[in-house]
Amino acid sequence: MGGGLAGFTAYATLRHGGLTPAEIAVFGTDPDPAAQWRGRARAIRQRRMRSESDGHCAPRSFPGLAFRTARRRKTPVPLALSLLDLYLPTVDEFLGHVGDLRTRSGWDESFHRLCINRIRAVDGGFELDGKGPFRHVLVATGHPGLNVPEELAGDPRAVHAYERHEYAPEVEIVGAGMAAATEWLNALAAGSTVVSVRRREPERRPLNLPRHLFTRRGLASFHRTGENERNELLRRYSTPSYPAGREWDEPVETAVREGRFKVSATLNGAAQVICATGFRRGYREDPLLAALADEHGLDTAASWIALAPDSTVADLTDAHRTLALAGVAGQWAFPAADTLMGAKYAARAFLRRVTACRSR
Repeated sequence: MGGGLAGFTAYATLRHGGLTPAEIAVFGTDPDPAAQWRGRARAIRQRRMRSESDGHCAPRSFPGLAFRTARRRKTPVPLALSLLDLYLPTVDEFLGHVGDLRTRSGWDESFHRLCINRIRAVDGGFELDGKGPFRHVLVATGHPGLNVPEELAGDPRAVHAYERHEYAPEVEIVGAGMAAATEWLNALAAGSTVVSVRRREPERRPLNLPRHLFTRRGLASFHRTGENERNELLRRYSTPSYPAGREWDEPVETAVREGRFKVSATLNGAAQVICATGFRRGYREDPLLAALADEHGLDTAASWIALAPDSTVADLTDAHRTLALAGVAGQWAFPAADTLMGAKYAARAFLRRVTACRSR
């Protein structure tokens, strides 16, 4: 369930694991798996990915996007950069990869344009709006919606960073993460004066989360935490961040010297306010997941549905059926679940369950 990048990654993984398009049903609202992501990237004029060479949708980490680029350009430079964790694919390179994989995998043969509103556990699996039952279901419904601060809801000056927009002569940009930093540079390049509205300083790190959380050892340590500690860790990991580097710092430093960039804790009445405030958070913000939790009495923890380490809903998963959550809803199992690496983590675990059940 879900036709975005997390669902697409799961589909590619299942196909690599031997399932045919006829054995997989994908339910979504747009057959282009990159449609929503493409629109958001275009809105903030994103040119490069924050992920590295293995930030792609293919089931195997190698060959990654650096290898793909090196082969096309006939140069080893991308591979050398990748060894140093310095290779950042362009948005066009990533979208080209998605298009190629979509064609090769048979995605369109399995795709059904349908928005599912209810999941119900039944004998033999799960019904999706009365369809099924399906023995194995992976839910990858994505972010539940754009987050706009309450005080700016309905304000005619305000636009979300992930909606199409231009830049006024004076712009206030609310937020301090990757989207906000990208918008600072966009607005400065457009000739605007920028006020960065933020309550705390962002962290500077290359990836969405600390790198150790993408390793087996780091993840094993995360899985050993109790409920309260894990809640606290997930809240801490949501701290805004963007990469370090001259390409981010020099334009801002120049603008500060010119009097075109400053930081403020409050709005100051500019003609345009850009909300680079990300997405609404928590399973309660997704009607389908909220209904799923309520109707089946699922174990929850603060904003998350509690999951087993393999991203499955333990209350509804057994030796004969599987319900798994991928994407941002899967952070209880993998804190970087809303990344492409996180999508692959859930997809690989889902494939293991599907193939194990098929052999019984």
